[in-house]
Amino acid sequence: MCDLRECQVDAGKLRHQTRINDVLYHIHSDISAPLNAKDLAKVAAYSTYHFHRVFKEVTGENLNDYIRRSRLERAANLLIYEPSSNVLEVASRCGFLSHASFTHAFKKQFGSSPREWRNGGYSHYKQAHSDVKRRDIEALGEELKLPAVTIRHIKAWRVAYVRHQGYDRSICEAWGLLQQWALKHCIDFQRAQMLGLHPSNPDIVPLDRCRYLACIEVDETVWRQGKVGVMMIPSGMHAVIEASGRLGDLLPVLHAFYHRWLPQSGYQLGQTPAYAIYRRNQFLDENEIFELEYAVPIVAV
Repeated sequence: MCDLRECQVDAGKLRHQTRINDVLYHIHSDISAPLNAKDLAKVAAYSTYHFHRVFKEVTGENLNDYIRRSRLERAANLLIYEPSSNVLEVASRCGFLSHASFTHAFKKQFGSSPREWRNGGYSHYKQAHSDVKRRDIEALGEELKLPAVTIRHIKAWRVAYVRHQGYDRSICEAWGLLQQWALKHCIDFQRAQMLGLHPSNPDIVPLDRCRYLACIEVDETVWRQGKVGVMMIPSGMHAVIEASGRLGDLLPVLHAFYHRWLPQSGYQLGQTPAYAIYRRNQFLDENEIFELEYAVPIVAV
């Protein structure tokens, strides 16, 4: 049992995590919006000075660096997968106020201008930052038969979630935390619909830095606490593919979808992340087998 001071410290850390989860949800709900520290501090109910310190303590990254990186990663995706979108449109959709500021930030992050990125810079970047595992994923994605894609409207989901960094077996830790939390709150974890949000593109983000959110659907009586946040995944039109296999088999399927289907589909990526709707979750299955639908928010061009 902890003494009073230790309990107060732990409670403080949980409170920080809860509030920063609210801020991260706000940021990623609309990355194109003005995201200044003063307004985000209000979301967290901290002073601006205190907010900067707490944000870095929880995320390991400065606020401005986090927002800039998130915007640039989205911009890099749009430039790859939406060949019909012009650079100014991409800049605006990712929260940059001018072509000059966008180009400067993009070149600093990826080593090429947005136009160069679209016209071969992406391939050079990928080769320079690739490893054996990523090259294997790409090769398999190019060889795979393109999965069937259906377009359908999917309902909104209210979910409890745990954030995780790293796309590998360590995701099991996030699911373990969520399962413990559900047990503590008398939630039938096994019967709850499980989802996995994939905000990062492993083609341009190292696998050990890819973000993932382990989620279960919850009702209105459940509220956030500490590392477990609660949020809405919005309804809307989605491109949906069915997939099954073992741990590691999903990424080549997604490579095929994003590189071969999406650019010629007549659709653009929506604002919110794609997610897996699990029928069988590889991170909880003793044989690491998955059966799922992968839903990508889209809008017609």
